[in-house]
Amino acid sequence: MTHRIFLVDDHPVFRHGLRGLIAEEADLEICGEAESTEDALERIPEYAPDIVLVDISLKGVSGIELIKALKASSPDLPTLVLSMHDEDLFAERAVRAGASGYLMKHEAADRVVDAIRRALRGDLVLSRQLSENLLRRALQGSGARPGSPLEVLSDRELEVFEHIGRGLGTREIAETLHISVKTVETHKANIKEKLDLHNATELLRAAVGWTAELSNGRSG
Repeated sequence: MTHRIFLVDDHPVFRHGLRGLIAEEADLEICGEAESTEDALERIPEYAPDIVLVDISLKGVSGIELIKALKASSPDLPTLVLSMHDEDLFAERAVRAGASGYLMKHEAADRVVDAIRRALRGDLVLSRQLSENLLRRALQGSGARPGSPLEVLSDRELEVFEHIGRGLGTREIAETLHISVKTVETHKANIKEKLDLHNATELLRAAVGWTAELSNGRSG
């Protein structure tokens, strides 16, 4: 039996590399691809994959929101995150959203293939460190101290924060995320309050600094 994989990633070079990796496996095949959440939600029902591989940072709406949408529409369809971003901030969010696991893009090829097969079997694919963090958080309860200041932000607030750091204005963010300008302003106000930022300048400076770190492969 050949398992069908749908790939959602906005980096053509990575998609090409993953196609080559999967082509070597007799029981796996790439059945379709998309660069954005919107495209993925339109194409996935047509291709009927057995699993979806998702990047966190996509064009427009984030991979986290895609995972949530797929969990709502196709609860039995596993999603596995392959991301360049360190798991400290994003992996737990992805799992909470419904992902079957989280893997860094630089992992060895055999580990990626093994993770895909495990997710197809229904396993939760997590690093030992992340598993320990999730267990510790569960034992300590919701009051456990977050590992990063940004963990206090909701998924949508973090998404808005990242777009601010990438230089998008309020209206551009609203159009990108398909929400109202008023909603973006509310998210920005909540971010400032949660991160103890006192004005728009401090918000922009913090967002730009964090997004620069994110682009360099760090998350906190």
